[in-house]
Formats: sequence, structure tokens, C-alpha cells
Amino acid sequence: MYSRLRTWICRALVGLIGVAFAWSTFAYATSDSGAVPVFSGKRAMELVHLQCDLGPRVPGSPANRALQDTILAHAEELGFEARRGCFRATNPLTGEEMDVCNFVVILPGTGAGPSLWLGVHFDSRPLADQDPDPRIRTQPVPGANDGASGVAVLWHLMEMAGASPPARTVVLMFLDGEDSGREGDPESFCLGSAHLAAGWGGFNSLLPAARPEGVIILDMVGDADLEITQESLSLKYAPGWTSRVFERAAALGLPAFQARGGRAVFDDHIPFLRRGLPAVDLIDFDYSPWHTGGDVPSACSAGSLAQSGALLTDLIYNP
Repeated sequence: MYSRLRTWICRALVGLIGVAFAWSTFAYATSDSGAVPVFSGKRAMELVHLQCDLGPRVPGSPANRALQDTILAHAEELGFEARRGCFRATNPLTGEEMDVCNFVVILPGTGAGPSLWLGVHFDSRPLADQDPDPRIRTQPVPGANDGASGVAVLWHLMEMAGASPPARTVVLMFLDGEDSGREGDPESFCLGSAHLAAGWGGFNSLLPAARPEGVIILDMVGDADLEITQESLSLKYAPGWTSRVFERAAALGLPAFQARGGRAVFDDHIPFLRRGLPAVDLIDFDYSPWHTGGDVPSACSAGSLAQSGALLTDLIYNP
């Protein structure tokens, strides 16, 4: 039953996405590489709603698989090379075995410069353990900001690249199993990124052979009251790359990005830092519905999504 339901949802969503994409219009600016599409925060919010309408994307769930299938099908429609890579892992919360599935989409660039790797986690937390209502703490988190916001930004960037190829090759990494860890045990989180970064997770033949200029992880970038500071581990272990990203945000006049030190966050950038790649985590951790049942689309805003989208668009099209 779950298989048939997943297939129906996937096909329905792909159809809706195709219609929305066909009706959407992109404004263009100019750069050294040619036409630059303008990121639409409105479109990104639509994609947040599409994800949340599936239900919580807990690893191994029908909603998690349906989201994978939908984005991969959309990537194929746009002509991009994409691949899924699954592995077995122990669920830190239950001790049971589960499937964790990363997937990667390659956006080929028109130039020969270094690539850019962009990553998000698409899973949502199985337990709303921070909810003030004890009755809700055993329920899964809707994951509008903590999960869907970053996915929406990368998904829309993929659509934009389908209309106007980027100046550099971009690797989009959709990471599973980030949010199933035990509270107080950071190493039990970020299962998908740890697997991919350790040996590229079976994507070796798909990824560019040369090292990327840098890795950018997006997490919780949809908060209606968005403020992204320089996550302290990014600043400590990738100071040059972190500074460059925030300098670009300042040059673009994006007020959500504050070039001052923030708190340390164990997130999907850590495995890439450990691998020796410059990686920065763009995250607003001061989000009151974090790991609660209140992490719903109404807590997010198109304007916040547009700021992260504008920054990444500029880095992609004006490297």
C-alpha cells in the first residue's frame, strides 16, 4: 500500500511542479556569464508547502521516499544527471536498522572554474521532543524550516539552472538521516553527510574530480525573523571561505546575514570539514519552534528564503 501511495503522490507532485514551472516566469539580470535568473522567494515557499503536504519526511517513511522520487524525477525532466545512494544504519533513537538515502544532482556549468557543493538535509525529526506540550513530544516534527526550507532553496536553484546554466558546475547534495539523533549526543546526528563525506558515498563517478572551491550547508533558513551569523566551527576551520560567503552577502545588501561570530552547531558541514574541505553552515538556530509541532510553513517567509536564494544565485552565476 505504501508503495502505491508513494507512486501516486510522486506522480501527482511531479505534475503539479511541471505546471507551476511552466507558468512561472524568471526575471533576469546580466553578469559576465550571461543571463542570471532572479531567485523567487514565492516559488521557494510553494516548494516548502509541497514538502510539508507529504507529511513528516522521517527516514524510511513513505513521505521521505516520495520526496526523493519527486525531486529526482524533476531533475531528470530538466536534463540533469542525478543519482540516489542508500545505506543501512542503526536508528540512534530506536536501535533498529533503517535505510538512509542521500541523493545528488549535478548542475553542469559553462565555465571551467572550481565547482561549488551545496547541501541540505531533507529528512525531518521523528520526535517533537522540544515541544512544550508533552502529548506532542512523541510525534514527528512537520519540518517546514528544519528541513524543507533548505531543500526548497536548492530545488528552486535546480529549476533556475534548467532555464539558464550556471557559470560553474554545482553539486546539489540532498542528505538524509540528519535529524534522527539522540539529544546530547551530536555524533548520532548527520548520518547521511557523514557517510557521503567519508568516501563520497557511492557518488565518486558522479562528482567532479577536482576539489570544490567550498561547501555550503543550508539549514533552517526560512525563519520569518531570519538572522544568520557566522557559525563558530565554520569560522574556526574554514575562515577564508566563511568570510568570503558573508562578504558576498554584505555586497548584495542581504540584512539577514550578520558577519559576526555565532554559536557552534554540530551540523552537516562537520563531516566535510573533517574531510579537509572548506565548509560553512548557514543556519539560524534561534528558532523557537525548533523540534516542536510548531515547525510549520506559517513560521517561514518567502522573504527569508529569497535572501539565501539570492546569495547562492550570485555565488553560482558570478563565481
